[in-house]
Amino acid sequence: MAACSLTLSSSLPQPKPSFFGSKPSHLSLHSTSFALKSQCFRVSSSSVSISSRPVDDLVASLLSKVIQTDGGVSLTTKQHQEVAQVANELNKYCVDEPVKCPLIFGVVFPDWDVVYCSNPTSPGGGYRSALGRLFFKTKDMVQAVEAPDSVRNKVSFSVFGFLNGEVSLKGKLKVLDHQWIQVIFEPPELRVGAMDFRYGGESEVKLQITYIDEKIRLGKGSRGSLFVFQRRHGGSTNV
Repeated sequence: MAACSLTLSSSLPQPKPSFFGSKPSHLSLHSTSFALKSQCFRVSSSSVSISSRPVDDLVASLLSKVIQTDGGVSLTTKQHQEVAQVANELNKYCVDEPVKCPLIFGVVFPDWDVVYCSNPTSPGGGYRSALGRLFFKTKDMVQAVEAPDSVRNKVSFSVFGFLNGEVSLKGKLKVLDHQWIQVIFEPPELRVGAMDFRYGGESEVKLQITYIDEKIRLGKGSRGSLFVFQRRHGGSTNV
């Protein structure tokens, strides 16, 4: 999604998720053709190719600042500001209409790890709050976007370090304009051990796609939260 965002909110016993946002477009990463690249990587205000060294350096710098930070939880205020600065630089290289970029979708690799949010408790809601983290240790935060309009958000965790569980949302994606998308989610599904049930009602998120390439996607929520997604190639990325 042009670069593109989960939100679970509610009381701890039954946190009500409003998951990370997502967006639309289509393509298998390995089947990316030259024609696709010229379509998806045309820079709006610069002649620099998205695969050029300045952009590669910015992507590498951004990932180095957010990987293994528990989705941003462990970062200081200054470090969050540094992440925002790099993200703003990458925004300058965003394609004109990111919602149409085929790299949003993935046939071979449709999953994106949610490696950072400027509001760290936003992805996962109550499960990721200061109190929630005492009971739920986050293992993975993943978003899958598949053509033509399917979005799946999932937070995997362990309860007290030994009982595995996950909360997931399935939604439909709708394009609002050249950068913004909306996702309407079904009620969340909670699995803990042998238990499996749904709770709550529908929810929706709006997300602005601000950058996308083969490796990462950036998004900004309707309340201004910055999300960094890293494409998953098989294994998981440690949040």
